[in-house]
Formats: sequence, structure tokens, C-alpha cells
Amino acid sequence: MRITDLLNVNGIQLHAAPADKSAAIDLLADLQEKAGNITDKAAYKKEIWAREELDSTAVENGVAVPHARCAAVKRAGLAAMTVPAGVDYGAEDGEPSNLFFMIAAPEGGGEVHMEMLSHLMVMLMDEEFCQKLLDAEKTEDFLALIDAQERVKFPEEAPVEEKKPDGSLRVLAITACPTGIAHTYMAAEALEKKGRELNIGVKAETQGSGGAKNILTREEIAACDGIIIAADKNVDLARFDGKPLLRVPVSDGINKPQELIEKIVRGQAPIYHHEGGAVVEDAGSESLGRRLYKHLMNGVSHMLPFVIGGGIVMALSFLLDGGAAGASNFGSSWALPAFFNKVGNIAFGFMVPILAAFIAQSIADRPGLMVGFVGGSLAATGATFAYFADPTVPIVPAGFLGGLLAGFVGGWFMKVLRKACDKLPQALEGLKPILIYPVVGLLFIGAFMCLVNPVVGMINDALINGLNSMGGSSAILLGALVAGMQATDMGGPINKAAYVFGTASIAMVEGGFSPVMAAVMAGGMVPPIAIALATLFFKNRFTAEERKSGPVNFIMGLSYITEGAIPFAASDPLHVIPSCVVGSAVAGALSMAFGCASPAPHGGLFVFPVMHNPLGYAAAIAIGSVAGMLVLGLLKKKKA
Repeated sequence: MRITDLLNVNGIQLHAAPADKSAAIDLLADLQEKAGNITDKAAYKKEIWAREELDSTAVENGVAVPHARCAAVKRAGLAAMTVPAGVDYGAEDGEPSNLFFMIAAPEGGGEVHMEMLSHLMVMLMDEEFCQKLLDAEKTEDFLALIDAQERVKFPEEAPVEEKKPDGSLRVLAITACPTGIAHTYMAAEALEKKGRELNIGVKAETQGSGGAKNILTREEIAACDGIIIAADKNVDLARFDGKPLLRVPVSDGINKPQELIEKIVRGQAPIYHHEGGAVVEDAGSESLGRRLYKHLMNGVSHMLPFVIGGGIVMALSFLLDGGAAGASNFGSSWALPAFFNKVGNIAFGFMVPILAAFIAQSIADRPGLMVGFVGGSLAATGATFAYFADPTVPIVPAGFLGGLLAGFVGGWFMKVLRKACDKLPQALEGLKPILIYPVVGLLFIGAFMCLVNPVVGMINDALINGLNSMGGSSAILLGALVAGMQATDMGGPINKAAYVFGTASIAMVEGGFSPVMAAVMAGGMVPPIAIALATLFFKNRFTAEERKSGPVNFIMGLSYITEGAIPFAASDPLHVIPSCVVGSAVAGALSMAFGCASPAPHGGLFVFPVMHNPLGYAAAIAIGSVAGMLVLGLLKKKKA
């Protein structure tokens, strides 16, 4: 709420000369009527006088703020009047009042009434400001002074003045996050919005879960000053060869849009050079950890549709086949559940091969894709040299861990092989992609996985046994830990580490129903819901703009989009993040304690029907959200 939104030129009278207090109230009530704020002037004045009889609304510094809340007010509004000669309004210091603001609030509008009053009091404590208002010669100048003072006293409520770009696209961007849901679009919006503010044309292509949108054209790329790649997974950069290019995490696109745009415009971005279809890393441009994270997230983002689709469809087969619970053919005892079970299992079976394939592709581009896929398949099937020598030897699938190893080792091997092949004669260039890369790569990954599968398989088995046998306090502690990690950086590396662990656990536990994944998802759902609740029950801890956006967080939280909490966490991290971590940890611990389990790594509210103990899960999230809300209400300071 801003004073300039409630006060217009029709409600202002400068250099008035009322004879006494009654005349001053009459003039101000006339202004309220003229501004269209009241429907019954007599009834409104009656309420004004009733308030004055309790105690004069005149304060020190020559200021008076008469106010009333009644049914005669059709909309909240203000009237203002300057009286250079002053009038006796009953101030405690005995001095005349010469600056008047009259508040009109509708019946039941106690909150807006108090907000107008508090805003005015904060602003009118400044004697220099009050003198400038008294000296104003035009109503437009009077309003301009109030607007300037509000921007100083309440900067968080100042409107953003969006400037139209000059028509030319100077900066292009691509935004992408591993899941392709929230960060992708938040970064694009932040960059384009900041471009409008700076009067610099910005266009962002989003590479989300539904495919690329707002695609950059060749003409735009050729004419632009440079490109921003705000992504947490690898993006095909071949089309940007020879252009200035910045590569940053997707969170920088959200939090540092102005800095990135200005670097491009000032010519501070390095020139990108593309070689032979492979992604070329700028020396020193990214740390090893950052590159490993991007390769991993590239695999995870491509794997998710298989896990989500396969997990939910398999869960539906058990839901439809409840009558066969406990039987050996549970989930397939009749045609319809058998269909769901088969289709879901096939999709789910691609989880590890797809993960490995796209990690390898991220490292070595297209030549790594086949090598990673085969390596992931060998990890999933548990092929070993001993098995080929004696088929009676039991196989030990390496699972998710084996897929990770296959993706990274296969990708790096193919990258080294490509560099080695660069020394071959030019006449053999055509043989590399159709003969050398696939044959040499396949033989290497086959031998490597058969060699390491027994070792990784034992480690994988130990993890599976540990998860399946976990119970009591250890399970509750694990649930609190992974859920709390979800709220720590809300979509960042810590959040994603917990998410990847939860996703991997789906493949590790019997039947694909993972208690760890349920705890992880609960931890990701709580922060937006807790903040939304806090904006309702602790309104005085938030600005008007934050309160307006609060309810949207209910939808984002229920949809397992933790990123809805980011704007609140960014504005007050010391109070918001600890509160969310506490709420998420409580929800994760309760989810474990209630025996909840999820067959899918995403979906939020929409996968509740196919979960184990959905009512207990809903209770865990509700209790965790309330806990987060209460801690936030306790830690966060009241707004003036």
C-alpha cells in the first residue's frame, strides 16, 4: 500500500484558511467526497467527531491526522490540506496544526486503516519533509514530494518503472535447470524484466521440461552483443560460435540479472569457440565440481520422465490390484493392472541406462551417448566376466551407482579418444564417427563394466540392505536430514544432492516405494507452504507485495516446487532459511516415522493417492509447514 495510491489531486487543498477545528473537518470531508471516497458525508463526519471526542488526533510538529472507519466509506482513501496560518486542533503541545491528512477506511478495513496511519506517521516525523509540503504551490508538487519520501522510507514498496527497450535485441539468454520446471522460467523472467528496466533488449530461450520455448533465431544471434547461458545442465552451444558468451548457474540468472546483462553490454564476456560438435570448456571458466554437477544434472534431467512415469504407472497397477495383495502375482493378477505393471516396469527399467547415457553425452557430446547407454545397461543387468565363463554364477547388478560410474568413465574415455583421433590423417575423418568411436568405445565400456560390476554391486547391495533394514531413530534422523537439505538452498546443489539420493533410493528399495524419496519430497514441499501460511497468520512480518504473492506459494508447495520460497529467502535469508529448514526436517522425520513411501520423485499432491500411507504423509507435511510458519513468525521482524 502506498500513500500516493490513496491520494489524488481532487483530495488535496493547499493554502486553506479554516476558522477553527470544525471548519477544518468540514473542508477535509468535502475533499473526501470530491475524491469519491465516501457516499454519505454526514455519516462520515459523525464518525470523525466521535473519534475526536475520545482524544484529539493532532500530534506534534503541526500535524493532524483525523481518521474514521465506517460504512459511509466506499473505498479507502486520503484527503490532505495545508493551512499556513495554522488552526487550533487541540494538540497536546498547544501549538496550532497546519498540515492535515484525513483517513477514510471502509467498515471492516481495520488493516488498511492502521497501515495508512502507520505510513503517515513514519513519514511525517521528518520536520524538513513537513515544511516542504507546506511550501508546495501545486497539488502535483505535493504528490511528488510524498512519492519521493515514500521511496526513501519504504523502498521495498516502490513501484518498478519499466522502460520500453529501444527495439533491438542486444542480449540473448538460455535458461535451463535440471528439472526444467521453476528455476528455468524464473531466470528468464528476471533477465527480461531487468532488460526492460535498463532499456536493453533481452530475449531468453527457456529449455524446460516441455521442450525449448521462445527459441533464439539465427538473425537474433548474429545481431546481438552476446549471450548469457544461465543453466545447471549442459546446453548445445554450437550456434554461438564466435559470439561473446557467459556461462553461469541458473541461480545467477535469478539473483544477478543486471550484473550479467551489463557484462555483455560492456564487452566483458569471453568469445566462445566451438570445435567439431563438442562442448569446449573455457580454461578456468568453471571449477571441476561445477562441471561434475552439470554433467550429473544433465543425466538426472533426462532420467526423470522415465522414473516419474514408470513409478506412478507401476504404483497404479498395485492400486488396481488390491485384491491380490500378498500374492506372488500382486499387480498383475488380471489384464488391466498387468498392462500398467508391464508398461511402468519397461519405462522404469530405462532409468539407469538413460542416466549414464546423458552424463556421457554431456561430457563427450554425441559419441558418448551410445557408450553411456550400454554402460548403464550393463550396470543394471550386472554383467561380469565370471558370468560369461560360468552362467550359473549369480549376477550382482551395480544399479544407480554403476550407472553413475558408467556415465562419467565412458564420457571421459570418449573425450580422450576423440582428442587422440585428432592426430589421424584427414582421409580417415569420415571413419571416426561411424567406426572408430562406436567400436572402440563399446569394447572399452563393456570390459570396464564387467570388471567393476562385482565391486560396485556389493556396495550397491550394502546400501540397499541398509535402506531396507533402516528403522526407528536412524530412519527418522535420515528423513530429517534429507528433508532439511531440500530447504537449505532451495534448488541449489545441496537440494539437488538430497534429491538425487532420493531418486536413487527408488531403485534400491523393494517394489520401488521409497521412504527416503517421500521424506525428500516432503522437505521440498514445506518451505513454500510455510511461507504462505506465515503471510496469512503473521501479516505484519511481510510487505504488502509479499502478502499478495504468499497464496501462490500454496500451489507451488503442493506441486513440489520449492523455488516458490526463493524470493522470500533472498530478501531475508537469515530468518527465512532456518525456519524452512526446521519445518522441512520436521516433515521429513514424521514422514519416516509414519512409514510413508513414494514411487515417484516428483508430483507433490498429485502422487498422494499412490503413496504408502497418504494420510500420514499429508499430516507430516501439514505439521512441518505449521512448524516452519511458527519459527518464521518468531524469527522474522515486524515491518514498520
